[in-house]
Amino acid sequence: MRWSRYFLYTTKEEPSETEAASHRFLTKAGFIKQVASGIYELTPIAFRVLKKIENIVRDEMDKAGAQELLLTILNPAELWKETGRWDYYGNELFKLKDRSDRDYCLGPTHEEEITDLVRKTVRSYKQLPLNLYQIHTKFRDEKRPRYGLIRGREFIMKDAYSFDTDEESAKNSYDIMVKAYKNIFKRLNLNILMVKADVGQIGGKSSHEFVAITKYGEALIAYCENCGYAANTEIVELKKPNVEKEPPLVLEEVYTPNIKTIEELSSFLNVAKSKIIKSVLYIKEDKPIMVLIRGDKKIDEKKLERLFGTDEFRLAEDDEVLRLLNTEKGFIGPFVEGKDIEIIVDNSLYNASNMVVAFNKPHYHYKNANIDFENFVDVAQVEENDPCPECGSPLKVAQGLELGHTFLLGTRYSLPMKAFFTDKDGVEKPVVMGCYGIGISRLIAALVEQYHDEKGIKWPLPVAPFQVLISCVNTSDDIQYSTSEHLYKSLTQEGIEVLFDDRDVSPGVKFNDADLIGIPYRIVVGKKAKDGLVEVVDRHTLKAVDVPIDKVLDYIKDILNVNGR
Repeated sequence: MRWSRYFLYTTKEEPSETEAASHRFLTKAGFIKQVASGIYELTPIAFRVLKKIENIVRDEMDKAGAQELLLTILNPAELWKETGRWDYYGNELFKLKDRSDRDYCLGPTHEEEITDLVRKTVRSYKQLPLNLYQIHTKFRDEKRPRYGLIRGREFIMKDAYSFDTDEESAKNSYDIMVKAYKNIFKRLNLNILMVKADVGQIGGKSSHEFVAITKYGEALIAYCENCGYAANTEIVELKKPNVEKEPPLVLEEVYTPNIKTIEELSSFLNVAKSKIIKSVLYIKEDKPIMVLIRGDKKIDEKKLERLFGTDEFRLAEDDEVLRLLNTEKGFIGPFVEGKDIEIIVDNSLYNASNMVVAFNKPHYHYKNANIDFENFVDVAQVEENDPCPECGSPLKVAQGLELGHTFLLGTRYSLPMKAFFTDKDGVEKPVVMGCYGIGISRLIAALVEQYHDEKGIKWPLPVAPFQVLISCVNTSDDIQYSTSEHLYKSLTQEGIEVLFDDRDVSPGVKFNDADLIGIPYRIVVGKKAKDGLVEVVDRHTLKAVDVPIDKVLDYIKDILNVNGR
C-alpha cells in the first residue's frame, strides 16, 4: 500500500481530553475518529489491526470446538422480560420502539437470544454439548464513556455460549474456553492477569476476568504475591478482624464544632481513624439504609450493589438527612430507635470497643461508645496490604482493564426461558450454560496501552497493520525512489505486508509519523542508497542496522520468521 493513496492522516496537535495513551496515540495516528461521546470510527489502518485480532480470536474459538454464527443486534423486549433483565439491566440498555409500538433493545450481550435459538432447536442430550459464538457490534449507554476505545457506547465483542447436560460437563466446557482465552492473549502478546470476578448483570454461579494492568482500566484488582490469589476487589471478602473487646471506658459526650469529616475528627480528638465509626446514609427505592464502617475504611459501592441486588441507590441528600434524622451530614449516627431505617454493619466493626461515633446531634460526638452489633457483612473497599482471604499475606492492589470475562451461568437463563432437553432416561432438564466475552475493539486500546513509548505506538508483530514500512527520505532523488520501488515490489511479491511512504513531505514528518503509527520494522531509504545500503530500524528496540539492498529481502524474511510472522 502506498501512503500517498492510503486513507491515513496523522496530526501534530495533541487531541483534547485524551488521558489514556491509547486514546491519544490512536487519535493522533489517525486510527480512530470520534463521532459522538463513546462512539468511534475505525479508519482502514485500524481496521487491519481489528481483523488480525479477530482472526486470532476466531482461530482459537474454532480450535476449542465453538461454531461461529451471527445473531441480531435488535432484540425484542419479550426475550429480556422472560429473564427479568429488561428492567434489571438498568439505564445502560438502549431501548426503542418500532412503528407498531413494539419494544426492542440494542443488544449489549446476547444470552436471551442465544437461549431462545437453542430452545427452539435442541431437544435431546445427543445434541449436546454445544458451543456457539459470534463477533458482533454491541451497545451500552454508558453513563461516562471515556478513554477512547476503552469505554465506549458502541463496541465490537466476541461472545460465546456453551450448552451442556450437567454441571460437570459445563465446567469442562468452561475450562476449555478459559484455556482458549489464555492462548488468545498469549498470541496477542498481552500481559494478562486472570482474576475471580463478580457475576454482575450477566448472573450465574461464578466468573473470571482477564485483566490488563493499566491505570486507565475501570477494574480494581487485588492479588497476592505469596499464594497467587487474584480477584476483582468487589468480591474480595475482608473477614472480621481477629481482635478482642477492650474493657469499656466511661461514655463521654464531646463538643465537636463543625467537625464533619473523619480526618478532622481524628485530628480534633487525637484518636486514630480506626477508633471512629463512620455512618453513611443511602436511599434505595425511597427507603433509607445506614451503612456503618470503621473510620479508616471506605465503602465499596459495588459490594453494596451485590448486597442490594441493584445499582439503583444513592447517597442521601442534605434535606433527607434532616428529615429522617433531624441532623446534618457529618453528625449521622446509628441511633435510630423508632425510625424505619435499616442498618448494615461492616466486618471491620466486629468487637469494636470504645469508639467515637456521632449520635444525630449537630456538633457533638460520643467518645468511648460500645455498641453491641449482631450481624456483620463485608462492604469495605480492599486496600493495599489488607490480608489475603486465602493465606493472610498482604494484598497488592492495582487498576486493570477488563479484556475478557467468562461466566459459569448454570441454569440462570435456561430455567426462566424453558430451554429444556430430554436426557438419556427420558427426563426433561434445563440445559446448563456458560458465556464468554472478549472486547475485540477494546483489545486495540489495550495493546497500545502496553506497547507504546513517548513517540507513539509499538505494535506487536501478530497484530501490526503492516509488517514493514518503507520510508523514502527524498522522493525527488531518483536513486532513493527507484530503490524504494524495487524493495516495495520485491517484499510484497513475497507476501510481506508493506506500507510505502512515498509522500512528498519532509524527512522529519516521515520519521515522526513512522514512530507514531508503530509499524514493527522500518526500511529507511536515504543518502546511503547510492552506496547500496539502506537502514532497517526495529520500532520496539530502536536498533538500526545498515543492510545491503540486495540482502534486504532475506534480512526481512529472517526477522519476520524469527519473531513469529
